[in-house]
Amino acid sequence: MLAPQVIDRCRNRQGVAVKPATTELPVVVIGAGPAGLAAAAHLVDRGIEPLVLEAGPAAGAAVRDWSHMRLFSTWGELTDPAAEKLLAPTGWTRPDPTTYPSGGDWAEQYLQPLADALGDKVRFGTMVTGVSRAGRDRIVDADRETQPFVVHVAHADGREERLFARAVIDASGTWTTPSPAGGSGLPALGEKAAADRITYRVPDLKDPAVRARYAGKRTAVIGSGASAFTALADLADLAKSDDGTGTKAVWILRRGISGSTFGGGEADQLPARGALGLAAKAAVGDGYAEAVTGFRTEAIERDSDGRLVLVGEDGRRLQPVDEVIVLTGFRPDLSFLSEVRLNLDERLQAPVELAPLIDPNQHSCGTVYPHGHRELSHPEHGIYLVGMKSYGRAPTFLAMTGYEQVRSVTAAIAGDLDSADRVELTLPETGVCGGAGLFDAPDAAQSSEDGGCCGAPATLQNGIGVPAASGGC
Repeated sequence: MLAPQVIDRCRNRQGVAVKPATTELPVVVIGAGPAGLAAAAHLVDRGIEPLVLEAGPAAGAAVRDWSHMRLFSTWGELTDPAAEKLLAPTGWTRPDPTTYPSGGDWAEQYLQPLADALGDKVRFGTMVTGVSRAGRDRIVDADRETQPFVVHVAHADGREERLFARAVIDASGTWTTPSPAGGSGLPALGEKAAADRITYRVPDLKDPAVRARYAGKRTAVIGSGASAFTALADLADLAKSDDGTGTKAVWILRRGISGSTFGGGEADQLPARGALGLAAKAAVGDGYAEAVTGFRTEAIERDSDGRLVLVGEDGRRLQPVDEVIVLTGFRPDLSFLSEVRLNLDERLQAPVELAPLIDPNQHSCGTVYPHGHRELSHPEHGIYLVGMKSYGRAPTFLAMTGYEQVRSVTAAIAGDLDSADRVELTLPETGVCGGAGLFDAPDAAQSSEDGGCCGAPATLQNGIGVPAASGGC
């Protein structure tokens, strides 16, 4: 078998490897999702050449994976000002800012047109496999910051390429690395062997084949966030339909049910987000979903009929289920960043200056101080993790947060620190406040009287800006 073709664009006429001057190089942006494309638009606006590297075949590849789900942010909260400026000459029409798009709408009506407007500044089918300093591995100090970044990529056809960059903005997200069902952060025993009956995404129950898989079946939903709410609400709708008789959800929570479990409800300043929690609450209240609290999955076994039995760390064995939907969050893929010096929180794997503001061990209401390039910087000058990737393992994120992040970061790259430091953004409150968001006691009640984070003078709040109920709220 022949080795993959290797491309190195930085050689002189004699074939000797050379490193171009850093100021002549583009800023490499990893990921052509909402944050990555917005970063590219801001760079163009400042006269800096971006190069967006996207592993998928089209813009918003991750968003397209949940194209059937409706966002609970409106169009007015889902487009970036610099991106709109870039799109304006193309004849692009801004969607009605008061309406709620689906993931598919977001990708087709905004992200793809934005990528098209950026033209050859965006490359698809190009996976980043490594980032380092040219001629310097992680250990070497000497002359480090004067060297450009070197970015290794693998193309869909097997070619490998080495690129140089003046800075790197990693907006690759966390979608490709979902967390497992196991309560210890590791896959439950038997989880991999049961892969044929497990999904880590909210299923599209409008797809006839997918619908048939869950109709009339008993399905475990593991998780306590907006995605779990969506799955519970969708399964309840299926149970009410003519072809879904007998559909039953078993909601697996690692903690107990309290006043904040279902979100802020009518107090949420994003009405569709509040409605999503209320729909999940109704699914439980109406008997379409059975809640199992304080359950941390240790093993997944099969019974004699091939159905799955969840076994808890406390020895409990649940009744068999036909399917399992694992919605326990996501985690960042840091493997290709192993040769650069990052300063990440030991718990969340988020930048250390940002982590205390979003740590669910400390607060559950989702309020976070305004932040930009300083909170997102690392010992390796010139590399930034933005968007969902910046939150590490912390849950929930709004697109508006990502847009403000990249505005600040690109200003810093351009040397405009006055603008970079002027981080001003007010986001809608969740209506949820109080207590430690990850407290595990099954009977622990968490109310607004518990204190928590909402007493802080914060103006920027992190609430999931992506999937709401697939049918809209």
